[in-house]
Amino acid sequence: MATVVPKRIATTIMNSLKGGVVPRVGLEYIAVGRKPEIEALLHDVDIIEEGGATFRFVVGKYGSGKSFLLHTIRNYAMEKKFVVIDADLSPEKRLIGSRGQGLATYKELIKNMSTKTKPDGGALNLILEKWIFSIQTQIIQEDQISVEDTQMIPRVETKIYETINELSDMIYGFDFAKVISLYWKASKTGDDDQKARAIKWLRGEYTTKSEARKELGVNAIVSDDNWYEYVKLFSMFLVKAGYKGMLILIDELVNIFKIPHSITRQYNYEKILAMYNDTLQGKAKYIGIIMGGTPQCIEDTRKGIFSYEALKSRLEDGRFVSDDMRDLLAPIIKLKPLNNEELFVLIEKLSEIHANLYGYTAIITDEDLVAFLKIEYERVGADTNITPREIIRDFIELLNIMSQNPEKKITEMLGSGAFEFAKNQISDEAIHAGFAEFEL
Repeated sequence: MATVVPKRIATTIMNSLKGGVVPRVGLEYIAVGRKPEIEALLHDVDIIEEGGATFRFVVGKYGSGKSFLLHTIRNYAMEKKFVVIDADLSPEKRLIGSRGQGLATYKELIKNMSTKTKPDGGALNLILEKWIFSIQTQIIQEDQISVEDTQMIPRVETKIYETINELSDMIYGFDFAKVISLYWKASKTGDDDQKARAIKWLRGEYTTKSEARKELGVNAIVSDDNWYEYVKLFSMFLVKAGYKGMLILIDELVNIFKIPHSITRQYNYEKILAMYNDTLQGKAKYIGIIMGGTPQCIEDTRKGIFSYEALKSRLEDGRFVSDDMRDLLAPIIKLKPLNNEELFVLIEKLSEIHANLYGYTAIITDEDLVAFLKIEYERVGADTNITPREIIRDFIELLNIMSQNPEKKITEMLGSGAFEFAKNQISDEAIHAGFAEFEL
């Protein structure tokens, strides 16, 4: 019996995929393939949970399933009680830039801070309140005092500094701890303005040190140059707050590749190198970084990451790697195309979800699904250019038309001549097995 997908989630799945983007919910209902890649990244999650740090690049063509894989790992990490922050790079959001593009990326990451109970971002306030409540509960149990006791505020403040004492040894750690303490005091006294100022500082929204010093009494602010240091502070703080660690997802590296000025590109690649070295040398803890990009933005030796020799020497494949023998423990995970069987299973799942969502009986047969895939792959240039994204969008469009025109048969929509040709090329055994064992 097919799994019934809740209509809210089914709607999101269909609308997102038809629009060419990955849904943030319901991925478990449509996941196919990518088992080796997922297992490799889940192994990284285990390393992070034990206090380690990891850095990976996920590389694939547009529409190849790169973002889908990142979102799958994102959802898994949140289920494992990780905090996930993510951002897509753009001309306005880079790793470093002359107009604050690095800081803009930090702001986007913090805005998108997500947990299992708040998976759509904006979890910073929730995390702080939850942590303070847990400390307060711990003190009540240990000291046998009430919330209204005059000793509560100094005890909580002391506990805060005891708990995050390790942060003070890190760069900007003292100021970070002070702002957390200020947030607690404001929470206790009901000073919403002070709470807002503390959140403003943590989000990187102060523009000058003098402003931060005047309003919060701290001597540092998040800037374009130092934002990654604050991400490391957050990762340590989150573990103190009861989470397992932090996963950072940064997609669309192609926007660094597209930077016209070589010096600016090099500065961004230097930032990647610093973050990469930081994780591999053990200078960061409880943190995992996954960056997504196209093959060109990684391997192009003129403008891509491989144009920066220090990164190229660390990331390029060794002489024993081939298409048949991949090293999924290497820093770069290259996505291979979904095979025929996986694509068949995927569109079969989508057919079932679509029928349940719009309340009709699915009449698409295995033969129809195979015929559809055959026609998709007979396009000119499909052998090298077609991706799951194009196939999915076409298939959902076909399902939409079918559901609105129930008197039509799928053979008419696919084109009777092409459909008959496709059927004649596919063995009966393949059709009854439920996937297409045909030559593409």
